Amino acid sequence: MKKLALIFSASLLLWSCADDDIDDTLITKNNLIVKIKFDENQERLDNLGNPSVVAEGNATQTPTVNTFSAHYLELAPSATTLLGDGSIVYKGEETNKGGETAIDFSKAKLVSNNEVFLEIPLRDIQKGTYEWVRISASYQNGTVTILNNQQEYPATIASFIGYNNYIETFDLNGNIIEVNQNKLQGFWGFEAEGYTLTGQAPEGAVTVPNPIFETSPIPQGSCVLTGKFDKTLQITGEETSDITITLSFSINNSFEWTEVNFDGKYEPAVDEQLTDMGLRGLKVVNGQ
Repeated sequence: MKKLALIFSASLLLWSCADDDIDDTLITKNNLIVKIKFDENQERLDNLGNPSVVAEGNATQTPTVNTFSAHYLELAPSATTLLGDGSIVYKGEETNKGGETAIDFSKAKLVSNNEVFLEIPLRDIQKGTYEWVRISASYQNGTVTILNNQQEYPATIASFIGYNNYIETFDLNGNIIEVNQNKLQGFWGFEAEGYTLTGQAPEGAVTVPNPIFETSPIPQGSCVLTGKFDKTLQITGEETSDITITLSFSINNSFEWTEVNFDGKYEPAVDEQLTDMGLRGLKVVNGQ
């Protein structure tokens, strides 16, 4: 009887462990899935989240975004939640190789339009109700059109829009650009017909829309975009399926330069300077 009792107890223990394993598996399968989208028709906003007009003397075009990366993602309960006081659900890798702390571009996760950027276990997210998203865009690679000797050509622009970026190398259509140092927000690389060029946008020139600036500002040069959920996000800790949200960025005339020839064509050969490559707004769709 003692042996039978021991066997029965051991069986209960194994059964209990098996149940625990099953429950843990179910929990880890429930994720917050974050998709990235670029919308050329979405409203073009300024730094305060208001409708934006093109600065006098400048011209714009809408790029095709090839790849994108972000460094930071935070869920904020309200418009008064200060940056960093919400639920920080993702932060990319940083390094001091270039001196001051910077985003490590070699570790950046690159995604394209309508792709999943992150899958975050829901059990790792603080329970609560969230109305806003804050995301620090760090890199985008896009295609634009340039004019040279009265001929139009496709050109690739790689723009580093994070607060500080340590870049060893980056690839522009098979052309490897060596940097091996930190670059502040607004550093860019350009390639067309095998010709490459790098430059730096003026400090503070990159647009970073934040509709709740008055109650929850962001540091200058951070590129932390702020967008509101179309439907409030609730995390209860009792979810039985994934939650998908889509971060929709406006690329409506987001590529901007100073004109020399006032023809609305981007002509680097006549020293027309790229001034802004920032994303022009963020909408957050809950459940799509």
